Amino acid sequence: MTKNLLRVGTIYIPVQRVDEAADWYVDKLGAYVTYKDENKAIVNMANLIFFLVKAKEKETANFIDERGEECFSITFEVNGKEELEILYNELASQGVQVGPFENRGHGGKNFIFYDIDGNMFDVWSELSSVFKEKFDIG
Repeated sequence: MTKNLLRVGTIYIPVQRVDEAADWYVDKLGAYVTYKDENKAIVNMANLIFFLVKAKEKETANFIDERGEECFSITFEVNGKEELEILYNELASQGVQVGPFENRGHGGKNFIFYDIDGNMFDVWSELSSVFKEKFDIG
């Protein structure tokens, strides 16, 4: 391969009600909306662009693994366990459905949360070394 992929530019998330979903991402996750119509909203957060796309009823970005367990398709990162706990407490206090802290056998801890449409997301307490170096984060 002579060219490398440089970054993830956009992630598409299925939602039921575009206006309500966009408001949820702004209120709960600190996103900001750059475009919205009746079929989609473009929100920016976590150094990524998310398209919230009106989808069929009960459609989510989640999938079922070979053991029959529902899985997330996106993991967000925060800078350390303290930041993870702060985010967890903020989301929980806002009524966001959050799972317990997990130790998955690697450095750091994780927890999952759900948006208003049932999309499951993961949060990990460890920033990637490439990200830390690129943005000079200690």
